[in-house]
Amino acid sequence: MFKPLLFLVLILSTSFILGQPGTTSTIELKEAIARKQQMGEESLFKNIPFKNIGPTIMSGRVVDIDANPVNPVEFYVGYASGGLWYTANNGTSFTPLMDNSPTQNVGDIAVDWQSGTIWIGTGENNSSRSSYAGIGILKSTDKGQTWQNMGLPDSHHIGSIAINPKNGDEVVVGVTGHLYSPNEERGVYKTTDGGKTWNRTLFISNTVGVIDLIHAPGNFGTQWAATWEKDRKAWNFTGNGAGSSIYKSLDGGTTWSKVSTPESGFPTGEGIGRIGLDAYDENTIYALVDNQNRRDKEIEESKEGLKKDDFKTMSVEAFLKLDDDKLNEFLKTNGFPEKYNAANVKPMVRSGAVRPIELAKYLEDANTLLFDTPVVGAEVYRSEDGGLTWKKMNEKYLDDLYFSYGYYFGEVRVDNANKEKIYLLGVPLIKSGDGGRTYTSMDGDNVHADHQALWVDPSMPGHLINGNDGGLNMTYDDGANWSKLNSTSVGQFYAIAVDNQKPYNVYGGLQDNGVWMGPHNAEQDTGWQQSGHHPWKSILGGDGMQVQVDIRNAAMVYTGFQFGNYYRLNLDKDQRTSIQPKHELGEAPYRFNWQTPILLSPHNQDILYLGGNKLHRSLTQGDDWEAISDDLTRGGMSGNVAYGTLSTISESPFKFGLLYTGSDDGLIHMSQDGGGSWKEVGKNINRPGEAVMNIQKAGLWVSRVIASGHQKERVYATLNGYRWDDFTPYIYLSDDFGATWKNIAADIPASPVNVIIEDPHNENLLFVGTDNGLYASVDRGDSWQLFQDGIPNVAVHDLAIQGSAKHLLVGTHGRGIYKADISQIEQLKPEVLQKALYVYPLENINYSGRWGNSFSNWGKPNTPGLDVVFYSNLTTTYTARVKTPDNIVVSETEVVADKGLNIMSYDLAFSKKGQQDFQRKNKKELKEAGNGKTYLPEGKYEVEISGNGTTEITAFEIKAQ
Repeated sequence: MFKPLLFLVLILSTSFILGQPGTTSTIELKEAIARKQQMGEESLFKNIPFKNIGPTIMSGRVVDIDANPVNPVEFYVGYASGGLWYTANNGTSFTPLMDNSPTQNVGDIAVDWQSGTIWIGTGENNSSRSSYAGIGILKSTDKGQTWQNMGLPDSHHIGSIAINPKNGDEVVVGVTGHLYSPNEERGVYKTTDGGKTWNRTLFISNTVGVIDLIHAPGNFGTQWAATWEKDRKAWNFTGNGAGSSIYKSLDGGTTWSKVSTPESGFPTGEGIGRIGLDAYDENTIYALVDNQNRRDKEIEESKEGLKKDDFKTMSVEAFLKLDDDKLNEFLKTNGFPEKYNAANVKPMVRSGAVRPIELAKYLEDANTLLFDTPVVGAEVYRSEDGGLTWKKMNEKYLDDLYFSYGYYFGEVRVDNANKEKIYLLGVPLIKSGDGGRTYTSMDGDNVHADHQALWVDPSMPGHLINGNDGGLNMTYDDGANWSKLNSTSVGQFYAIAVDNQKPYNVYGGLQDNGVWMGPHNAEQDTGWQQSGHHPWKSILGGDGMQVQVDIRNAAMVYTGFQFGNYYRLNLDKDQRTSIQPKHELGEAPYRFNWQTPILLSPHNQDILYLGGNKLHRSLTQGDDWEAISDDLTRGGMSGNVAYGTLSTISESPFKFGLLYTGSDDGLIHMSQDGGGSWKEVGKNINRPGEAVMNIQKAGLWVSRVIASGHQKERVYATLNGYRWDDFTPYIYLSDDFGATWKNIAADIPASPVNVIIEDPHNENLLFVGTDNGLYASVDRGDSWQLFQDGIPNVAVHDLAIQGSAKHLLVGTHGRGIYKADISQIEQLKPEVLQKALYVYPLENINYSGRWGNSFSNWGKPNTPGLDVVFYSNLTTTYTARVKTPDNIVVSETEVVADKGLNIMSYDLAFSKKGQQDFQRKNKKELKEAGNGKTYLPEGKYEVEISGNGTTEITAFEIKAQ
């Protein structure tokens, strides 16, 4: 179990500055961990299990790999939000090691292979949209069975860890720091007593952290650290600054000096971003630099055809002289609607209604900011004197390695046997055999893009273990051939959905792994490798987002990838039709959230809603769109991230056109007339413990707004402060169309809220997913129960309920999808909760003569089972008896019950005495099964549970098949 250590507390302000949320303090986070553990022990639902249904094939983002240099079939893998996993059979299978930890968020791992001690820096070292904060540095001395928090609680994100190979108690840690706010706990920290105490040995500022830290092979005393200045906001990310530099230590990280000076030959200044380091020896050091300075304008040879940038400086006269065929080719190639052709656009320009530059602006959206910004990009530098002087090694621009988002990568590795051989990790994985001057690609046909980690075997050249956004790959021939090692369920889901098929399917959009679907009851095993058919299949690429399935025809699926790029899929015909709404030429482009919301109307499945900064509605399955609102946001902000966008949509099942929207900048709107008019209804939501606040001022992200399926006037809203490092849970209920709101977060521990869902059968039953777990309420939010037996402490991004099956599906961002039967929870209405004991009805069972026997001498016996579920209003001991109608007790046991729901599993076998009594009374011979048990024959039976001052009886029947 996790053993918390008293945190060194750095108290941060939780007040509002200019109306903005405050950063949650380490005191609050520590209290949240303790409170959540207590809630787990007291939960009414702690005995209701979840089952992980995968899928495993696409995996999730790897952040670090540490292999045993002596025996490399043994290694550890850290996933960004999926925990730490261990293999001792070269990746054939893995065991999770952090399921009992308060977090699954990993930034870096380091192993002292001599002692077996594992160190984990929690909090992903990337700065992505879903890079979750950690709780400091964890240590295990028993190969991950138990973990101890060794401090640095306000670090949030840890970049790297170095262990002295000759003294496992001497550890140096590079702390990246908060993602969305300044903080002091950044820089380099060192311990010489195994983490009991820490000294900060390098600090630049509260916005400059350490992203990489290495030591010279064979000499722990010589170290280098890469600092990184960055500033992330919801609307803008500056991943570069003058604080991004390289420092060197000659005393094991105790003191540091800056070596990336202007005189050294290393680039400096505001344009320098993330830096990755690796050392061949004490003298030869490589640095991979994300250079965000703009490129010098290149003089290119004239090319056939018009380009987007041509229109940015084109005069009206020049535009009107363009060849119609060339203009039409440009318009068609770039996806302009058919109505925009030369014959129509030239008169618009001639009249002044449209300027030529607006043809370029029409094509500029959030994706173009990622791919089209002309930055210098990745550069490789090498030092031959331990970092005192540097030389740029790449002869040409390393195009297509980073694009403009180098903040997401930054890893370089050098071969231990050849200082000229290096590997660069970016969108592709590339290698150089001449010290970084020229490169070749190493990507294989089963290797995912976006490479985050690479372990290079120090004793076997060409043996590499690669971690990327799609999991793990391994090669023994330096990338000529790769094997895939994806057996872990670590998928990072943004959104999930279900259909009404039998068996029903589950759909989900994943971080950088597209959209997948599969049957909910598919076994997660390796049998598909024999059959050639995996039960889960990919239906779209990119960063998978929300999914809507037509309830009339499950082959009709609406889904897409980032920034509103949505499609209508006909799975039966393998057709894909783009359905993204397009603005008019001359208008400002629509703004679409990274996770653009979509919704099929519950009243008519031909009607589709899609949220940009305006709400769009299609009456024709996405073929045609109309904006049914003005801008429902605060209008956006200057920056390089799409912002001022709708983040959630809901329509009341009671009335067509009763619509709600929520935005990423804190607005909730309602329309009672299908978008004819709109009213802002979020002004009276209050922050817990404070006076009423306007969430528009606070700038909180509206993660969900949900119109109730039980009361027309009822609506729920959840707000999320993650992008302010504010982890307060914001959950609200309104029973008057949003005119007034009630805070129903109650006792949920500090963690940003991503989703709320209302049970379709019980109006008092709610479920909430946070960045650290799942909660349920049976009293409409007056109190909450932790509900995650079988689910580790992982971010829950989405929830879905399959109403007929009465299953809750949980989409986590790091551990795949989980499923639980909630039929018993649905029945926990006030009249049941008031009882001392309540035993749920049982389903009948079909008899089988194969019970207790196997199909072969080597197979496992086929065993039956009956789960008796009962509610107890306190923790006590009950006597459970299984009886025949004539009161023969065929089996009896005592059950120690928890307060809440309990499951007593009965194997349908006689006790020794029960068998004797049954045979004596019925004069019937009973045959013993192959496993030595005698099972109940066909007939009617009762289950009697007594205790707590009461007795309850329920019946079941074993029927002939």
